[in-house]
Amino acid sequence: MNLSKRTKQQSIFILLTAGLLLGSIKSSYAQTNTFKPGAIWPDNKGTHINVHGGGVLYQNGTYYWFGEHKIEGDAGNVAHVGVHAYSSKDLYNWKDEGTALKVSDDKTSDIAKGCILERPKVVYNPKTKKYVMWFHLELLGKGYEAARTGVAIADRVTGPFKFVRSYRPNAGYMPYYPAGTLQSAQINKLNPANRSDSIFMRDFPGGQMARDMTVFVDDDGKAYHIFSSEENNTLHLAELSDDFTAHTGKFVRIYIGQQTEAPALFKNNGRYYMIGSGCTGWAPNPARWFSANSIWGPWKYEGNPCVGAGAQKTFGGQSTHVLPVEGKKNAFIFMADKWMPKNAIDGRHLWLPITFKGNDIEIKWLDEWSLDYFDKQAAQNQSNDKSK
Repeated sequence: MNLSKRTKQQSIFILLTAGLLLGSIKSSYAQTNTFKPGAIWPDNKGTHINVHGGGVLYQNGTYYWFGEHKIEGDAGNVAHVGVHAYSSKDLYNWKDEGTALKVSDDKTSDIAKGCILERPKVVYNPKTKKYVMWFHLELLGKGYEAARTGVAIADRVTGPFKFVRSYRPNAGYMPYYPAGTLQSAQINKLNPANRSDSIFMRDFPGGQMARDMTVFVDDDGKAYHIFSSEENNTLHLAELSDDFTAHTGKFVRIYIGQQTEAPALFKNNGRYYMIGSGCTGWAPNPARWFSANSIWGPWKYEGNPCVGAGAQKTFGGQSTHVLPVEGKKNAFIFMADKWMPKNAIDGRHLWLPITFKGNDIEIKWLDEWSLDYFDKQAAQNQSNDKSK
């Protein structure tokens, strides 16, 4: 073979190899139009979306997803970076927006690098025009002893958020119950022999414990902070101030003594729903759901919303948020995390549609699905109504 012919063949090989390489890079960034629960979910850079225990805010035609930024290995279970943010127009394809809230290099800061910063949720306050982030915070080197809630604010949706303070909520306040409910007659009859009541009374002067949490903004613009309290024995649902940055002292206790965490609250057709889980550490357990006609309750325990194979372990995940799909009626996505404590960065996202059956809800496993699921469901319900 002469040199010129060999050179031509080498050039063709190099071009073909480059083309294949370029094609593989492009395919890893390819747009998608379906959800694949539990699969690697690449962002616009081709990297698995690094946002855990988070929630989604819809603002001006765009969805913003906030969550814990994880690193590799079991060291990734504490905060080395902070809260990550992503944006999307269609919920399938997400753009990396960087770090919304950075942990501090100052070891004396409440949010010092190495602290535990979990389940961040962001809401928008139209009165102050500020974005408000709440999260569960454990102080550096203290394990889960602090049980605080933290708050940060920003002028832009993706930040940078400025840390404001952390504390235990509702110090010196007794729970509120609507007049006429069974609980209202028991408000001043806390029983020291009951473990949850004794923990509540222990923490009464300095504020109640606040761990796994979410934030919910109602149709009237009022915001509420829902969190695991009393050593995770009881959920608290607490009203926030008009600027969303503090507690008013008005709150209720839900499912007292039943060890509930990972709350996710939403509203549909005037009714309130909440999904949570039991407390089994990193291991999955059966989800549980509650309903109420009023935000203040009484809240009724309804059982496990998941059905089918894997339902008894919530398909390997744990609730973190319920996302209303903009522009679609009765369309809500159950967001869950499949935790990987030995390699935190590999935590997977489980997004599944919620099906309404009257006032009941149901969640079943789907290997792959799209938002068309809700349209088909609506058409089927309409057909069923006509046949009655």
